Amino acid sequence: MYIVNSYPLAVALCVVTMLCWGSWANTQKLASKNWSFPLFYWDYTLGLIILSLIFGLSLGSTGASGQSFISNLQAASGASLGSAFIGGIVFNIANLLIVAAIDIAGMAIAFPIGIGLALVIGVIVNYLATPVGNPTLLFTGVGLVSLAIILDALAYRKISSRTASIRGITISIAGGILMGFFFRFVAASMSADFENPETGLLTPYTAVFIFSLGVFFSSFLFNSYFMYRPINGEKSTYRDYFKLGTPRLHLIGILGGIIWCVGMSFSLIASEKAGYAISYGLGQGATMIAAIWGVFVWREFKSAPPGTNLLLTLMFLSFLVGLALIIFARIS
Repeated sequence: MYIVNSYPLAVALCVVTMLCWGSWANTQKLASKNWSFPLFYWDYTLGLIILSLIFGLSLGSTGASGQSFISNLQAASGASLGSAFIGGIVFNIANLLIVAAIDIAGMAIAFPIGIGLALVIGVIVNYLATPVGNPTLLFTGVGLVSLAIILDALAYRKISSRTASIRGITISIAGGILMGFFFRFVAASMSADFENPETGLLTPYTAVFIFSLGVFFSSFLFNSYFMYRPINGEKSTYRDYFKLGTPRLHLIGILGGIIWCVGMSFSLIASEKAGYAISYGLGQGATMIAAIWGVFVWREFKSAPPGTNLLLTLMFLSFLVGLALIIFARIS
């Protein structure tokens, strides 16, 4: 299987993760207004499975190093499979909450608050489990990301009513807290040595595939709830999925899942050289990417009052410096 052999390459893959995780939600924006996010989400989960299989049967099954995808899947222990599967379940409910927050508040709000909070929690949890990197630089970077979250929330209050602000922020916070824990379940299922995997433990490619199955099957519970009891808008049904869905809408949703899963795969592939805390932390710089989309492409702050641009500028600077410190935490 393909294995990353250098830290700079691992960082490059984490940057791709950041771009993917910060951009996939644009596919939701491209979907029709009559195509609610729970319906979009079914195609998104299919995209996860499709990409995980493609990577598993290609990158995960070529070369002389490590263990091939199918062989690793057959040799995996129940505990490892269960841990990766639970990671998918935890991610799923967290992601649904954040997608709902995007539907209510917009990308420039839901991502910085929800995913930014997930970054802080995720880095702490993964570092405590596998302490790799300079803790001073790492947690100073996390602190700056926290500051960026606060600045973004202040900017949001300038363009939203008090009711909308409380609702959007509350849902984003709930999703962010859960999002901060899913990666640890997946990481716990994996071998620390990719070239010579420990018996029963998973390679990154197998872990992503089992994770994606956890997302898909748990959607029959969680996503069905959002379909019939939506946080925002009218309810949708399974009949709507087949009646209202067009080939274009289905492809957009699948594309969204593929984009996100490319990021997840690269994050896990890079984790051996970068460490789980840094790999996850860099990937969750997606907050900044999503905010850029929201501010400059979707123009979510075009009618904002004076002073908002300063808050957004400080937010971006805090994220950039914070992410730089997270990168150098592994080098020092």
